[in-house]
Amino acid sequence: MSAVKATDVQATVRDAPSTSELFVSFLRLGVTAFGGPSMVAYIRKLVVERKSWMSAREFSEGVAFCQMVPGATAMQTAAYVGLHQAGVAGAAASYIGFGLPAFGLMLVFAVLYAQTGSLPAVVAVFSGLQAVVVAIVVNAAIAFGKTTLKHWLHWLIAIAAAALFRLSVNSLFVILLAGAAGWLLLRGPAAAMQQEGRSTGIPLHKHPLILILAAALGVLAGLYFLAPELFRLAALMGKVDLMAFGGGFASVPIMYHEVVEVNGWLAGPTFMNGIVLGQVTPGPIVITATFIGYMLAGVPGAFIATLGIFLPSFLIVIGVAPFYGRLSASPVFRGVIQGVLCSFVGLLVSVALRFGSQVHWDVIHIVLGAGALLALLRRVDILWVVLGGVILSIGLMPR
Repeated sequence: MSAVKATDVQATVRDAPSTSELFVSFLRLGVTAFGGPSMVAYIRKLVVERKSWMSAREFSEGVAFCQMVPGATAMQTAAYVGLHQAGVAGAAASYIGFGLPAFGLMLVFAVLYAQTGSLPAVVAVFSGLQAVVVAIVVNAAIAFGKTTLKHWLHWLIAIAAAALFRLSVNSLFVILLAGAAGWLLLRGPAAAMQQEGRSTGIPLHKHPLILILAAALGVLAGLYFLAPELFRLAALMGKVDLMAFGGGFASVPIMYHEVVEVNGWLAGPTFMNGIVLGQVTPGPIVITATFIGYMLAGVPGAFIATLGIFLPSFLIVIGVAPFYGRLSASPVFRGVIQGVLCSFVGLLVSVALRFGSQVHWDVIHIVLGAGALLALLRRVDILWVVLGGVILSIGLMPR
């Protein structure tokens, strides 16, 4: 115990980093950070072990908060660290630095895909990788299920949500319904987890938050009058971001539903190819929004879609983090969030079935999908699984 306390004290007396140091540190991390939520472990190594910017306890509390708000957990964690160290400017520096490599690479991939996506070799590779994507979603559903479904009531909410999503019921309605079910049914288990509310050590930065929000609203107003198509794209991505409880992967089925099924902007296989590209780039899978934006409206669309998928949840982090100590002590709040997380298990099951229906399941696709799922279940890094899928698709898929 004394060693842990000494570490915590040492972490708290370390000089706070500048915004430029935060940006450079997270930019370097963003270049090499693959694997979705597993990126949180890399952030911890940087922040707690290497830089001693935060204690282990402070970082763990921040991760718990980031898991309970919408958006990609790793991106939110980067913002939380920056907010903790240097206020809103630090949060922006960490957030942008961490996400910039993913945006740049995805934009390059989107341009190349738009130019070569119809070539036989490219089509063959992406056809094989669609089976890998299904395996990735199935593995995510299993992983979310193991950590979320601890009680028969959790299973009940997840199964009901899966059924509603399969019936194409509005995503927001299902999420709200699951939250209401959590509030009614899960307050008992949640109350047992209740803690005394305490400050997170983060002051409320009211004026910078208002300025960022005002700037975002100004951009939206300009798009509404000058570029209605880009306004609809930004609004849709913002909607997806705000509904993405449970981490960035939770936004994928919502994005698929809105982009493919509701608006018909992309065909299902094209969307899945964007997901594949999102897996071979560092950063969160929601960077697929950059691909979608480029396919719809070129470089301006890529910028607007990326801004829409990241900005709302970023504003939530910097606006809500100072109050998290009080919110986390509420059994009602915990029950609602637990219900929402259960619904995402059902959502992932539903989208796995939908993605699976887009694949031509011949022997090669079955081998690729089963092999990818087995590797993921054995905790092989997702980057190697995707790269292996690329190599096998090149070698096995007919041209």
